[in-house]
Amino acid sequence: MTSPHPLPHTRTRTVKFPTAAVAARYVAKEIDKLVRARNAAGRTTVLGLATGSTPVGLYRELIRLHKDEGLDLSRVVTFNLDEYFPMTRESQHSYFRWMHETLFGHVNIKWENIHIPDGTLKPDEVDAACAEYDEKIQALGGIDIQILGIGRTGHIAFNEPGSPQNSRTRLVTLDSITRRDAADGFFGEKNVPHHALTMGVASILEARRVFLMAFGEHKAGIVYKALEQAPTEAISASFLQDHKDATFVLDEAAAAELTAIKRPWEVGPCEWTPELVRKAVVALSLTVKKGLQKLNDDDFRDHHLYELLREKGPAERIGEAVFHDRMGTIRPCPAGRAAARGGDKETRRQGDKSGTTSSPPLSLSPPLDEDNGEAKTILVFSPHPDDDVISMGGTIIRLVEQGHKVHVAYMTSGNVAVFDHDARRFVDFVDEFLQAFGTTAEQSSAGTIKERVYQFLDAKKAGERDSADVLKVKAVIRATEARAGALACGIPPDQLEFMDLRFYHTGTKTKNPIHPKDIDDVVELLKRLNPDQVYVAGELSDPHGTHRVCAEAVFAAARRIRAEGLTPDVWLYKGAWEEWEAHEIEMAVPLSPEVLERKKQAIFRHQSQKDRAMFPGGFDRREFWQRAEQRNLATARTYDALGLPEYYALEAFVKWNDG
Repeated sequence: MTSPHPLPHTRTRTVKFPTAAVAARYVAKEIDKLVRARNAAGRTTVLGLATGSTPVGLYRELIRLHKDEGLDLSRVVTFNLDEYFPMTRESQHSYFRWMHETLFGHVNIKWENIHIPDGTLKPDEVDAACAEYDEKIQALGGIDIQILGIGRTGHIAFNEPGSPQNSRTRLVTLDSITRRDAADGFFGEKNVPHHALTMGVASILEARRVFLMAFGEHKAGIVYKALEQAPTEAISASFLQDHKDATFVLDEAAAAELTAIKRPWEVGPCEWTPELVRKAVVALSLTVKKGLQKLNDDDFRDHHLYELLREKGPAERIGEAVFHDRMGTIRPCPAGRAAARGGDKETRRQGDKSGTTSSPPLSLSPPLDEDNGEAKTILVFSPHPDDDVISMGGTIIRLVEQGHKVHVAYMTSGNVAVFDHDARRFVDFVDEFLQAFGTTAEQSSAGTIKERVYQFLDAKKAGERDSADVLKVKAVIRATEARAGALACGIPPDQLEFMDLRFYHTGTKTKNPIHPKDIDDVVELLKRLNPDQVYVAGELSDPHGTHRVCAEAVFAAARRIRAEGLTPDVWLYKGAWEEWEAHEIEMAVPLSPEVLERKKQAIFRHQSQKDRAMFPGGFDRREFWQRAEQRNLATARTYDALGLPEYYALEAFVKWNDG
């Protein structure tokens, strides 16, 4: 297993891993060692457990250790951090049900050893029950290992901003940000409870060991505040700085804002690799608001870059090197220009020689190094049916215009992200369409599809899983929108693949692990199309997890086909939530105003996601076309600020490196 990478300059012990999966295995192994040691001594192990997307990988690894390596959890006693209030145990939103479906139903922890705050209590029973919860923990000698996540407000458990350090298990009112972040799982903020039962900060700090796990770019900002700023009631996770054995367990994305990662030259001596030089100089250029070739020695000295200046200087030399490095990322023709669209090479090389002046003729052809004369096969993997156009629609348009054959593989149906009113509207349309043309809808003993859909939706409770009929209708909606969006980019329907991978078949936002046959399907597609270039959503902090699972499936498939001699270039694009940093970008594709407008029109074709998406992703309430447009414009402005050529908009990519 990959060893943890300790990070300096934090107020609490912090370790970083390349991925969330590796980090989860590390924490699982620590639990495994303690449980086995306690079992050997005939003693109980007391674990404090968390819910949410963060610990899912940990629980899956504990299940694997139990089933494959004989980890006996029969002596383990568990205490969960929190529960919504009021909340029935049977509700799909209850942490009681979530824990049993995610962990307890797959291991041999005894029923009587499981403790979860009771969301069914009467209001006048809450105080006594909360006090009893703390007393049970103390009676067992305290919690041995406490697992935590961290919310966007910096809360641990549901200890919202303002929670004192001496707080105990109690009823709390949820912060509006926390409720908004939970809205996706409840199919709307209005359905999220206003209250919860939670362990207090003091209850958590009494655990002998604490592991706080945080994964993804969307956690990076609050992780920085919790680890590098003074403890404060505004960020309850910051109180872990006072714990004698607490560890923050991060993936690379969640650690991105920490000083040791973002500006390691401020922490101590650095090995000035080309990647670190690029990162430092790009950051310096943007900080002092000077182009790369305008930086001087004093700029380096004034911003903790003495060593870089001494080792690689002078400033003029460093700035020029990084300028040319970043210039090399600009690719107007991301796969070259096919001769079929642009004329043959010799014609373009000769240009128009009919002029009578001695001046060189104006050439409107692309540079020769962008032109190899061959049409390439391009395969774009889109986790949801709209990620392709949102994230790289402009590049797709350019690839098509430049003569390449672009295929798009929609990896999931995206059906859980369609509003019920859209499902009603579409079955209404089908029913009236058939009547208008003198045809009747197929009817079963349960009625027509319209009758079945209406019957279910009329009786549907808030957040209830959709019926098979409704899910099928919603899948059709997303598929037809995907065809329309692709066609707006110039891709015909016969170049679209609807994979409908198995891991997505849950009917809820929470997804299963990747299925081995899902990887087989990706391998088959890669072999069948044998693409020259593959594009993958590399936005691994997708708050719903689908992007991460889809990327892992493509990476696993790419490794398999590489072993068989197929070696397409694999490029990573970001999803709707983040963009690559300027120093990370390895290919930047310029977009004209016209191309960006076509990209927006392609996004508009996804009408079920227009105006307000079902799962907008946390705090960002902008529509997807707004995010895409503003991000592409901002990337171009950043390149301009670095002193690079000025473009209207840019889409950015990083090349996948399996090393």
